[in-house]
Amino acid sequence: MKAFTKHCLATMLFLCIGSATLWAQNFDILIKGGKVVDAKNGIDKMMDVAIKDGKIAKVDANIPQSQATKVIDANGLLVSPGLIDIHSHNFHGTEPDAYLSNSFTALPPDGFSFRSGVTTIVDVGGAGWRNFRIFKEQTIDRSKTRVLSFLNIVGSGMKGGAIEQNIDDMSPKLTALVAKQHPGIIVGVKLAHYSGFDWTPTERAVEAGRLADIPVMIDFGGSDPELSIEKLFMEKLRPGDIFTHAYAHVNGRIPVVDERGKVRDFVFAAQKRGIIFDVGHGGGSFVFEQAVPALQQGFKPNSISTDLHTGSMNGGMKDIINIMSKFVNMNMPVHEIIATVTWNPAQIIKRTDLGHLSVGAVADVTLLNLREGDFGFIDTQGKKMKGDRRLECEMTIRDGKVVYDLNGLAASNWNE
Repeated sequence: MKAFTKHCLATMLFLCIGSATLWAQNFDILIKGGKVVDAKNGIDKMMDVAIKDGKIAKVDANIPQSQATKVIDANGLLVSPGLIDIHSHNFHGTEPDAYLSNSFTALPPDGFSFRSGVTTIVDVGGAGWRNFRIFKEQTIDRSKTRVLSFLNIVGSGMKGGAIEQNIDDMSPKLTALVAKQHPGIIVGVKLAHYSGFDWTPTERAVEAGRLADIPVMIDFGGSDPELSIEKLFMEKLRPGDIFTHAYAHVNGRIPVVDERGKVRDFVFAAQKRGIIFDVGHGGGSFVFEQAVPALQQGFKPNSISTDLHTGSMNGGMKDIINIMSKFVNMNMPVHEIIATVTWNPAQIIKRTDLGHLSVGAVADVTLLNLREGDFGFIDTQGKKMKGDRRLECEMTIRDGKVVYDLNGLAASNWNE
């Protein structure tokens, strides 16, 4: 009887261990055969990525297909963390004459994110402390895309015109108060479109960032006479604060590349100091005459972003993949480009849970195809740069679910 009991216990133990092992290896999705590019973990090589319960479960060489419910063949593709667009405009609504704050010029995130490989999008300045609640209920809470916010230092948000010139509505205390009420969702403070010869708006934005312990993004320029960008970089902004539209050449602000085609010395010094240089392409803020010589001289962006809105989406900007492709053709290494839309912005906005493929991280994954051919790219002055390589988004996975699949890599054949 004792021998029989011991045999039964042993059998049960074996079955339990076997079942647990089988369960542990039953991945929901296995992305197989792609080149994984993960800046945080220093990976830039052929590996497989397994997903289970919305999380990254394993990243390793040659994970057996038998361990996964669905296998995605990523041969020839780049496998990246889900892209993070750190500069966008998504407080869409129907309020007339309200520019990018609950009005028609901003765009609903889900229609423009997943098809471009973006899983996290950051609205910069659409809402201020007065109307953030509306933005949260209307856009953040209703989007499949992860939507974050830089709160405008102007309490009424980015409504354009005289509203954005109102220094009396720039409250560091109230901006920081609302930001601290939504940690991890409000990830920064934005100043944009102020055109007076006055440092007060910059100082108030930075003070709000200090009080809330979040970075500030500055859309700088427009005053007459001009305010000094050297003073902005070296005295007004803190390390970790963001200067957007880095490769623009616009009225009211000297460009980073001078009239001789040379990057100004203080620009390199500012980047070394810790000032973040963001692309913020937009409809008027990226020209090849700035970007090409800057890249040739080693002045690379810390983050690549779109400045997405109705005025940029159909022009030279198009989407974040198109901007990344421009940098590919300006000979910036692909792994560095991917870092500027994944791990770099995750650190900039202090959301280090994002932008990487570490085991246990949320399974936001983008599959990219680097195509070769004869392509053309347009800047915001309508000037063209030819190129022989273009990135294309093949698939986007958000929270472990396939949300965009260009060529049906995750689908079964209709006649099987």
